[in-house]
Amino acid sequence: MIITSDETADIPVPGASSSMRLHLFRPAMPGRYPGILLFSEIYQVTDPIRRLAAMVAGQGYVVAVPEVYHEYEPAGTVLRYDAPGTERGNALKFAKPVAGFDADARAAVGFLRDHPACTGRIGSLGICLGGHLAYRAALDPAVSAVACFYATDIHSKSLGEGRNDDSLARMDELKAEALFVWGRQDPHVPFAGRQAIRERLEEVGARYEWHEVNGAHAFLRDEGPRYDPALFLQAIGWTLALFQRTLGGHEPAGPAAG
Repeated sequence: MIITSDETADIPVPGASSSMRLHLFRPAMPGRYPGILLFSEIYQVTDPIRRLAAMVAGQGYVVAVPEVYHEYEPAGTVLRYDAPGTERGNALKFAKPVAGFDADARAAVGFLRDHPACTGRIGSLGICLGGHLAYRAALDPAVSAVACFYATDIHSKSLGEGRNDDSLARMDELKAEALFVWGRQDPHVPFAGRQAIRERLEEVGARYEWHEVNGAHAFLRDEGPRYDPALFLQAIGWTLALFQRTLGGHEPAGPAAG
């Protein structure tokens, strides 16, 4: 499906000192489509994230990718996949209050639901830091499905300012159907951490799918030495199956007035 991928929207976030830029990717064909809120790694909207968003949009979704460090960096800032970029991204991950991340998610969900190209059915998707943020976004009952890839800091309760988030404690609020995918060779989320998350999912009776693959952290990123194309295709298949099952599909445009 041909897409439109050069749109942005700067939206207000209650309590924030600046607007938040969303990067939008959507089918060019008229009509309405389910919305996907895609949260990036700590580097913001890099080329691999843009390609992932475009690929998902091409399956029939309106995809919005927020710049989650909007209070700290000018709009359009992309951090590089190098030591300074990693240091800055991690510093901001622990500087920003969790309430700020949550406010961003609510604002982005509201924008997507009201977008004229969206059906109002919303899912969330995220990678690394974004996997954690996608999970927290799905605590909103407006979000029907969530796909989390090697989500960091959930097991350690260490997201945000003060490094003391409540993500595990709030898991009983998760009503969305969830997909969790982990790399077994990922040092950021060791076996004990994965086990703690899964035990909590079982404790609260969550509806979830769980996959542990032989992959490193960032195996989904389509550049760099850890990229695994075969695992990418397999994992995206799980993701699209989840969204197709839970979010519905394209609603054709009505007849033109005449």
